[in-house]
Amino acid sequence: MGSKERIQRLKEENRINILESSLRIVKEEGWQALSMRKIADEIEYTAPMIYEYFPSKEAILAELARQGHLLLARDMRTAKEAETNPEKQLEGMWLRYWNFAFTHKELYQLMFGVGITCCQNKSEEGVVVFDLVCDSIRSVMNSEKPSEEIVSRKFYTYWSVIHGLVSINLVNGGVCERDNRQILKDAITAITRSLKD
Repeated sequence: MGSKERIQRLKEENRINILESSLRIVKEEGWQALSMRKIADEIEYTAPMIYEYFPSKEAILAELARQGHLLLARDMRTAKEAETNPEKQLEGMWLRYWNFAFTHKELYQLMFGVGITCCQNKSEEGVVVFDLVCDSIRSVMNSEKPSEEIVSRKFYTYWSVIHGLVSINLVNGGVCERDNRQILKDAITAITRSLKD
């Protein structure tokens, strides 16, 4: 390996280290504790060195949100590909969404502004989930070719209810896990039934 490749690999490792350290700080102390100085202390770098990789804390947040959207899209794509029945695809994708929210709580908070300011992410990573779900919605709908406006509205119906339930649980603790699962499944089933009307 040449020196150029070694330098590039080292830069990528430093960048990853900055992101991982940022997330570690957030998991231990919350989003309000994250600062460039704290990141520098955590990884034993100088603050100016971190600025060589990310121009601001907001740039770190944007990259973490982007990575969160990639993980969520991957999880939901896996759920979709595991089923051939579009109704089961929808259930599987939304259950993965739910699981993602609690497995990667800090990323979810950042991506969707739960308890913190949302990190605006209009990139293609954020659109993949929308496209995956809308494809299954179209397949379930009785209409041969439903309008994109109706398909989009149905996506937002699912997302509003499920994101609301996630948010209630992240912010206020919600109800017991068994009840949460039943509420979630009831909501998914009811919305999926409405697609056939």
